Amino acid sequence: MTGPPAAPPLVEVRDLVVDFPVAGPPGYARAVDGVSFTLEAGRALGLVGESGSGKSTVAAALLGLHRGTGARLAGTVRVDGTDPATASATALRRLRGATAAMVFQDPLGSLDPYYAIGDQIAEVHRVHADVSRRAARARAVEVLDRVGIPDAARRSRPHEFSGGMRQRALIAMALACEPRLLVADEPTTALDVTVQAQILDLLHGLREERGLALLLVTHDVGVAAENTDDLLVLREGAAVERGPAARVLSAPADPYTRALLDAVPRLDAPRSPRGAAAAHRGGADVPVVEAVDLRRDFGRGKRAVAAVAGVSLTVRAGETLGVVGESGSGKSTLGRMLTGLLEPTSGRVRHAGREVAGVAPGVQMVFQDPVSSLNPRRSVGESVADPLRAAGERDEDAIRARVGELLRRVGLDPGHRDRYPHEFSGGQRQRVGIARALAPNPRLIVCDEAVSALDVTTQAQVTALLAELQRELGIALVFIAHDLAVVRQVSDRVAVMRAGEIVEQGPVDEVYDRPAHPYTRRLLAAVPALDPSLAAARRAARREATARSAPARPGRTPPGADPGPVRDRS
Repeated sequence: MTGPPAAPPLVEVRDLVVDFPVAGPPGYARAVDGVSFTLEAGRALGLVGESGSGKSTVAAALLGLHRGTGARLAGTVRVDGTDPATASATALRRLRGATAAMVFQDPLGSLDPYYAIGDQIAEVHRVHADVSRRAARARAVEVLDRVGIPDAARRSRPHEFSGGMRQRALIAMALACEPRLLVADEPTTALDVTVQAQILDLLHGLREERGLALLLVTHDVGVAAENTDDLLVLREGAAVERGPAARVLSAPADPYTRALLDAVPRLDAPRSPRGAAAAHRGGADVPVVEAVDLRRDFGRGKRAVAAVAGVSLTVRAGETLGVVGESGSGKSTLGRMLTGLLEPTSGRVRHAGREVAGVAPGVQMVFQDPVSSLNPRRSVGESVADPLRAAGERDEDAIRARVGELLRRVGLDPGHRDRYPHEFSGGQRQRVGIARALAPNPRLIVCDEAVSALDVTTQAQVTALLAELQRELGIALVFIAHDLAVVRQVSDRVAVMRAGEIVEQGPVDEVYDRPAHPYTRRLLAAVPALDPSLAAARRAARREATARSAPARPGRTPPGADPGPVRDRS
């Protein structure tokens, strides 16, 4: 006697091929090459691989996002029995609402800058559910609160949110219609480790509570280990390994998978020795940049908020200062004041011992969001060349050679200099931003989440490049990041920010090995673990701590995912 037949998988992909049109022969470039997988309800599959490996292209195919783009698709894709490539407009809308939802990598490109975020989420809910405006607005408040944005009803437009908060708003939008499948394309890229842990706990709780299936696209292997049952490793559009997450992480069969895991930064990994020779070159007694009691307020009167409150620090030639803290802790605001892009409300910033008004010479910044910092109407080569022309270089042959050299040093093909930003993946766009910052040979570079969008191998390449430049030129770095493992590997000293203040500062090994402040200890405890069993134990401990600290609000927060307040100070 046989049991009932097994339920068909929620997602079934067979021999998927995606070709994108390109200029010149052969006319198409292959982005995905024969990928196959299935995903059942309540299960989680992680797509991991380097930037440009085809992860996001596969994810977009599940929602029919290649329709009308000129892309050429072959193979079979079915989501709950529907083929997104051939479905009618009505069926496709139903698929993208009640069945599947997607969280995109770039929050600024997915949110309308003119409308309140709550209104945008309410609109999505009304499109897919027959509810009143008031009910839709209440639903928007509920899901925003679910993902840890306090005072959700009073929040306004996307520019009033930090980068991490915008990403959480996208997750709230995806959850508004309670889909059966969530396709998450780098959903925690812009989040600090504590909020990342909260979001991953939220997704895990939804899976347990509602049988939600999750396709998680990520370059962060630790994130995949925390929240997936199986892993599919992609390289240059093809699948090289698939299996249970615990097996792939502990005993990878493919050499590429092993190389990928070897490149993952770890808190407990031995640090590369950082020579102090550059820091002792001429003029090292005078800091490259010095902040004295910096303060920056936003708003006026009783509504004023101190984004940075009384911060003092110094950075010398050849030294890297890491700045860590939760989203909204004031890290990005501090970085902008150090470069002169933002005037402090009070306090002083000195460059080489002198106070400078406006943007300081010899200072560059690599921004968190490459989409908004690159002109979409100009080629990446022209964007990289801009600082050279601004510095007075007029020899076009020299400019072209320098642009090619810079693109090569950050791991891009110099032959792609005439392409536009939309033709690159998110990680590749970030590398263009780094090349542009390096162009005028600066004395100080402020990196605002400069490697957050990069896969682990490219992270290692870029951080090694920055270290090499420090050794050669004595460049000072302020490295703002939410990845504590990366910060430990690249920094000499670290400053921990919370609510606009530095709560702990010192040599990186001392702060990481013997943290004095409870907040620092909490940050370190939230770093993702590569061991799925350890990740499960940490998740259970967080859930227990949440249950002890406060009762969950009925109907608002899934088990283990009460985020608590996070102040918006970035």
